[in-house]
Amino acid sequence: MPEVPPPAPTGDELLKVLSALGNPHRMRIVAALMESRNYVSALAREIGMGRPLLHMHLQRLEAAGLVVGTLELAEDGKTMKYFEVTPFFYELTPHIIAQAAATITETADRTAKEEAK
Repeated sequence: MPEVPPPAPTGDELLKVLSALGNPHRMRIVAALMESRNYVSALAREIGMGRPLLHMHLQRLEAAGLVVGTLELAEDGKTMKYFEVTPFFYELTPHIIAQAAATITETADRTAKEEAK
């Protein structure tokens, strides 16, 4: 049976994904998580970034649906949050961008204006 292509993203979804991936640190985080899932402290050491900054980037990636975090109990009883990449596929063509642009909401417009400040 032929594989069904994913539905075209809405304008808001596409803006979230492109915004999340429009940062070199976040692209490096996705690349590191492609190797294996990891918890914040280990990932911070691996990519050479402070935990608070890494956590902020992970939140942006998670909000865009590109990574997912799960809480797990370690052997020593500590709760650790592991992150991994979620499977995703986006095709960008002028036609898809035009379709997405037609669905951009006022909320996305306001968010873009606030981020531009």
